[in-house]
Formats: sequence, structure tokens, C-alpha cells
Amino acid sequence: MGKVTDQLKDLPGYIASCVVDSDSGMTLEADAAGRLNIEMAAAGNTEVVKAKRKTMKMLGLKDEIEDILITLGQQYHVIRPLPGTSPVFVYVAVDRNVGNLALTRMRVAEVSRSLV
Repeated sequence: MGKVTDQLKDLPGYIASCVVDSDSGMTLEADAAGRLNIEMAAAGNTEVVKAKRKTMKMLGLKDEIEDILITLGQQYHVIRPLPGTSPVFVYVAVDRNVGNLALTRMRVAEVSRSLV
């Protein structure tokens, strides 16, 4: 099994991907080929994951985040925390006009499971 980002690069419409530690916001692995500031994306998405976890705690939800989808006009961004209490998440951005959302979510789930 190769790097996580290598396993995502062949997704239709692929723009960028990374693996992030949400405790520190540090990028553990990344690929963007200059199309996206991946370090900034990692830091910003860390805040998204933290906010959702905080909200779930406030609501008393005893559940885990499967994935977070952010739909932009031209892109899909999928954030998938690893299961359990791991602070790590996988993030991928794909071009909405070329990408396939179902395939993207399935692939991100597969590569996330390979990290557990």
C-alpha cells in the first residue's frame, strides 16, 4: 500500500489531498501539485473538524463523524476523520465538473481504513 495521496491521485477531477493531525494542524502527508495551498487547507479543515466534534459533544451525540462534505460551486471537498479517538483525518478536493462524489467518498473511506 502506497502513500495515501498516491492512492487518491487517480480520482476523476483530483485537485489535492492530505493527511492531517487535527490536534496540531500539522500536515503528515500532502499532494497538491501547486493547484491548492494544501498547508492552508489542512489548517482550515482542522478547525472544521474541531468545531464539528465540539458541537457533537455539546449536543450529547455519542457518535463519530463518518465524513464531512463541503460542496463549492466548482469543487467537492471531503474530510474523513479516522475512526475512534484518532485526531487524524484525510482530506481530498476534486473538481466538481469532472469528479464523481460517490467514488470520491468510497475511495477516501478505503484509504482511511488502511491507516487504522
